[in-house]
Amino acid sequence: MAAGEEEASAAEPEPEQEQEAAAAAAEEPRSFKDLGVTDVLCEACDQLGWKVPTKIQIEAIPVALQGRDVIGLAETGSGKTGAFALPILQALLETPQRLFALVLTPTRELAFQISEQFEALGSSIGVQSTVIVGGIDTMSQSLALAKKPHVIIATPGRLVDHLENTKGFNLRALKFLVMDEADRILNMDFETEVDKILKVIPRDRKTFLFSATMTKKVQKLQRAALKNPVKCAVSSKYQTVEKLQQYYIFIPSKFKDSYLVYILNELAGNSFMIFCSTCNNTQRTALLLRNLGFTAIPLHGQMSQNKRLGSLNKFKAKARSILLATDVASRGLDIPHVDVVINFDIPTHSKDYIHRVGRTARAGRSGKSITFVTQYDVELFQRIEHLIGKKLPAFPMQEEEVMMLTERVAEAQRFARMELREQGEKKRSRNDDDDTEEAIGVRNKVAGGKKKKRK
Repeated sequence: MAAGEEEASAAEPEPEQEQEAAAAAAEEPRSFKDLGVTDVLCEACDQLGWKVPTKIQIEAIPVALQGRDVIGLAETGSGKTGAFALPILQALLETPQRLFALVLTPTRELAFQISEQFEALGSSIGVQSTVIVGGIDTMSQSLALAKKPHVIIATPGRLVDHLENTKGFNLRALKFLVMDEADRILNMDFETEVDKILKVIPRDRKTFLFSATMTKKVQKLQRAALKNPVKCAVSSKYQTVEKLQQYYIFIPSKFKDSYLVYILNELAGNSFMIFCSTCNNTQRTALLLRNLGFTAIPLHGQMSQNKRLGSLNKFKAKARSILLATDVASRGLDIPHVDVVINFDIPTHSKDYIHRVGRTARAGRSGKSITFVTQYDVELFQRIEHLIGKKLPAFPMQEEEVMMLTERVAEAQRFARMELREQGEKKRSRNDDDDTEEAIGVRNKVAGGKKKKRK
C-alpha cells in the first residue's frame, strides 16, 4: 500500500510546479494577436498556416510595433521574414505611403522569397512589392520603380545602380530599412554599396538588422545605422536544430561519386539537397546523376536568373527530388520538404555548415545531414565539430556494396565529362554576354549581310 501511495504522489506534479508552468504559459504569447498584430494581418498569417509565432517573432514583433529599432539574432529557418514583414505592413496600414520600406538581402533567390512573403501577407490590403536584383533587365526594373511600390526588396549592388542612374527614383521618403542576413551582405563585400544607400535615405527612419551571427562588421554597421536598438537574440551560440540527425562518412576522395550514388540509393524516396564547392562541380555531379537515372537539377551562380528560379521551382514542386547547389542556396532559402542535406564538398567556413544543414529539419520537422570527409578534409571537419560543440556519428555503410557501383559510376563520369566539355564549347562559340537565341539569329544575319556586301 505504501508503495502504491508513493507511486501516486510521484505521478502528481507539485502544486508549485503547476503554478510556475501556468505562469509561464500565461506570459508566453500564444498568437499573433497577443503580440499586437492587427486582425487583418492575423487573418493573413492564418491563411499562410502560421498558427503560432516563432521565438524570434515573439521577441521582435512587439518591440518593432512600439517603433524601436531592432537587432535580431536568430538561426536560419526561425521565421525572421515574418518578424520584420508584419510590423512594416502594420505601419503601412496606419500611414499608407509609396516607397515605404526597403529590404536589403545578399542573394537574388532570397529577395524573391521575401517578396513572396510580403505579397502573401499583404494580399488582402493591396501591398505592392518589387524585386530589384542583378541578372534581370534594368529597363523593366526602372518601369516597376516608376510605379512606386510600397516595398522594395533588393540586392545592394543593383539598387545603387538604380539610385545613381534611374531618373526620378529616390528613397527620400523611406520609413523602414531592413538588412536581412546582414553578416552575409557584409561578407560579400557590399560595404561600399550599403554606405552609399545609407547616405541617401532619411535618418529619421526605423531600421531592422537581422543576422545569424554577430560579426565585427555587423557591429560597426549597427553603430552607423541604428538608433538605440533593442537586441532580440534567439541563439547566442552557433547551433543546429535539435531534430536534425547529423552524420559524417570518411571516404577516399577518388570514390566520392560512388559513395554519393550509394547513399542516394539507400535513402531513396527522400528529397535531397547536395552542396558542392564550385559551380563546375555542381554541374558535373548533376550530369553524372542524370546519366544514372536520378532526377537531379543544378543551382549555381553561373546560371541565368531565369534558370535558377526554374530549378528552384521544379524542386519546390517536387518534380525533381535532388537539388545540387553551391553556397548560393545555403542561406535563407525556404524549401520546405528537404529530407536530407549532403555536404558532398565540405564547407571551408564552418559557419556555412550551419546554414547548409539548416535547409532541412525546418519548422519543427526532422531531417538528416551527411557530410563527406575525405583524407584532405579532416581539419575542416574537426573545426565544424568544435563549432557546433558535438562529435558526429559515422553513417552506417556497406563498403562492398559501394565498390560494386564503381564501374557504372566510372562510365557515368565519362559521359558527364563529355557533356560538360560540349556545354563549355557551346558557351565559347556564343558571345557570353548575350546568349539568347534571338541574339544568335541577329548575329548570323549581320554576318550574312557583310558577306553579301563583299561580293
